[in-house]
Amino acid sequence: AAVLAAFPHTLPVLMGFACLGLTYGVLMASKGYGPLWSLLMSAIAFGGSMQYVAISLLTIPFDPLQAFLMSLMVNARHLFYGLSMLPKYRGMGRARDVLVFMLCDETFSITCSTDPPENVPARDFYLAITVLDYLYWVTASFLGGLLGGLLTADLTGLDFVLTALIFVLFLEKWEHRADRPSALIGVAAAVICLALFGQSGFIIPAMGVILAALLLGRKKLCR
Repeated sequence: AAVLAAFPHTLPVLMGFACLGLTYGVLMASKGYGPLWSLLMSAIAFGGSMQYVAISLLTIPFDPLQAFLMSLMVNARHLFYGLSMLPKYRGMGRARDVLVFMLCDETFSITCSTDPPENVPARDFYLAITVLDYLYWVTASFLGGLLGGLLTADLTGLDFVLTALIFVLFLEKWEHRADRPSALIGVAAAVICLALFGQSGFIIPAMGVILAALLLGRKKLCR
C-alpha cells in the first residue's frame, strides 16, 4: 500500500533520473569504467552531482584532500536540508538510517510537500518514496553503463545535461510568482560569492548566504 501510494509522487523523479542516470553511466563508460563501477558508485556514494564531478577525479592522480573538499563543496546543501528532516524522521526506528542515507534533493522535495494517506503509516510512506527514488538512480546508472559500452559516438558535451536540468528546474520555479524572491536570492548569492571566492570555492559561502537570507526573510517569503 505504501509503494502504491508513493509511486505516483515519484514519477517525475523517475523521468529525471532515467535521463541523468543513463547519462552518468555513459560518461563513466567513456572513461573506461564498466557498468559495475557505475552501479557501485550510485549504490554506495549516491551523490548525484558529485558523482559527475568524481568522474574527472577518477582520471587524475588520487588526492584525498581534494576529493574531500570537492565533495563537501558540491554536496554541502545536504547538511542544510538534512537537518530540517530530523523532526519528520523522529520515531522512525531502524528505517531512519535508510531514510538518512538515501535522502537526496528530489526525495527531500517530495517528503516536504506531501503528506501520507490516512491508511498508510508515515514511516512506510516516506520509506517507499526514498527507496523508489534510490532504485531509479541506481538502475539508470547501471543501464547507462551497459549502453555506454556499446556506443562509439563522440560524447563531448554530454555532461552538460546536469546544468541543463538545473536551469529547467529554475525556470519551473520562476513561473510561480511566490517563488521568485527565493529564486533571486539564490542567483544573487551565487553570483556575489562567485565574484568574491572564485569558481572553486564559492559553493559553501553561497549556501551560507542563501540559508541566512531565507531564515531572516522566512516570514515574508512564506506568506
